[in-house]
Amino acid sequence: MTTPSPATISTADQSAGQLHQGMFGTYRITAADRREVMAYRISLLALAVAQLGCLVQWAWAGATWIGPWLVVMAVALGLALHWIHIYLRPLHQALRLLWLLGVGGGVALAYQAGPAHMGNTLLAQPLWIMAVGPYFAALTGLGFKEFFCFRRLEAVGVTLLVPLLLMLALLGVVPLGMEGPFWFLEAALLLVLAAGKFRLDPAADVGDK
Repeated sequence: MTTPSPATISTADQSAGQLHQGMFGTYRITAADRREVMAYRISLLALAVAQLGCLVQWAWAGATWIGPWLVVMAVALGLALHWIHIYLRPLHQALRLLWLLGVGGGVALAYQAGPAHMGNTLLAQPLWIMAVGPYFAALTGLGFKEFFCFRRLEAVGVTLLVPLLLMLALLGVVPLGMEGPFWFLEAALLLVLAAGKFRLDPAADVGDK
């Protein structure tokens, strides 16, 4: 994805009816493009809020019954990956496949442990991270896309922290239950990233059509 020049990226929606110069010629941002961008941004914000809510409940009330938060996270990331503008089709499909595999792993975890004990089972049996890991790989890919296109520092944090924390927990180097502060940091960075996108013109997320 190639973003428009900085002159076309502003705090207001100035893209309607304007021509933008891309690598392969000029293109126009349509009303459908703007709706897709808004849907993507809302989905990303919902994902960030749900992840933060999940962590707050985990820290204050324990890991029991975090399942509803996980459902919201799964749906929000799925919608974000549906609406995201990635024109390399194999990459886009790979992220969707990772999301689907991760959701399937989450369903298996819920079936095995029960919806009320998904978090506790992850804490007690870190190997389950391998089942839900593809979901977080998709999230990492989304973070990398945001960094690649916009050079957002918070996207670097999401891209690096998610796989690092999961790998450390899976290998037993740092137990998942001890990684809370770092997951809060990652969730806060994701929230900053999601909220900041509403300041950009839709053309920024559409990129070079």
